[in-house]
Amino acid sequence: MRTVGVEEELLVVDPAGVPVPLAPEALEVAARRGEGETVGEHDRAQQSDAAPDTDAAGAPAGPRLVPELKEQQIELGTRVCRELDEVAAELRHWRSRADAAAATVGARVAALASSPVAVEPETTPGERYAQTVEVFGLTAAEVLTCGCHVHVSVDDDEEGVAVLDRIRVWLPVLTALTTNSPFWSGRDTGYASFRSQVWNRWPSAGPNAVFGTPARYHQLIAELVATETVLDEGMVYFDARLSATWPTVEVRVSDVALRVEDAVLLAGLVRGLVETAAREWRSGVPAPEVRTEVLRVAGWRAGRSGLTGDLVDPRTGQPAPAAEVVTALVEHVRPALGDSGDTERVEAGIADLLRRGTGAILQREVFDETGDPAAVVRAAVAATHGD
Repeated sequence: MRTVGVEEELLVVDPAGVPVPLAPEALEVAARRGEGETVGEHDRAQQSDAAPDTDAAGAPAGPRLVPELKEQQIELGTRVCRELDEVAAELRHWRSRADAAAATVGARVAALASSPVAVEPETTPGERYAQTVEVFGLTAAEVLTCGCHVHVSVDDDEEGVAVLDRIRVWLPVLTALTTNSPFWSGRDTGYASFRSQVWNRWPSAGPNAVFGTPARYHQLIAELVATETVLDEGMVYFDARLSATWPTVEVRVSDVALRVEDAVLLAGLVRGLVETAAREWRSGVPAPEVRTEVLRVAGWRAGRSGLTGDLVDPRTGQPAPAAEVVTALVEHVRPALGDSGDTERVEAGIADLLRRGTGAILQREVFDETGDPAAVVRAAVAATHGD
């Protein structure tokens, strides 16, 4: 069974619901507990080519709570998991530990992919973060978005690139399933995921063409770094990529999910996609030759309406109701879900999500009732922790 791990970025907010730049202080507390990494330690780690230590099972060892680009963010990372129950337990545990660390400095954490409240983002201290803002200007200075990245194990780069070539057409559906950022600068954007719009300002972000071979993949990475536009390989922000540190495919298209169960559903679907793609590759099924421009439009449409409108159906390239396209995704990965024991959980998660809607729906419902962006944040804090 392929292993899976999840990284989530969370907003740090005060009791009133306003994002506050208290992540460095909260992480100092977490570090003293052995759960977190200080800003200085993380900055040094980012500049090092050395892989992090691992435990006996090959999972990353050490802190699970780390800084992000903005002082209003904390990132968590699960250990390597085999079962979706493990993913759920890890996410609940580390959301709780991040919240406990934030509470020591008078704050909470919320799984929101953007802030409903207008806020001035403050850049985390550190050489790399300062360089990022200097190079990318307003794109880096004003960004305050929280995503979810899912890692799934692959045997080697050959299998990994074959997977990337075959899952790319389905990634916009994952964006639609996790939409959780309808607000920006205190106003409704009209998008279900405005994070996906903001994220695509980065020059290396978005979908890519079929790679074909690991050599072509790594050649492209080297060519991007050689432009001296991105700082290093870590800033190649493809929708999905090979991890530079772990033997995994990393899928990066999703908003952070408001509810833990939606993040677990995402992890199950990504693992199913990776396994399905690997089987197709071994069976000689060619990668779909869909133009990158079409995928960019499909991703835009997914971020615009989420599950409330039409999505681009990867099978036809034509619009179809979101529920129909989501059902097609489940059918596409059903054999892999069955072999990993994930079918029942994924089907139940899809049914629940289609019934109640994504985090974007909840945010708008609260705002329609209250007219108060801060009330949206407070409701999100409760949902983040299962209340």
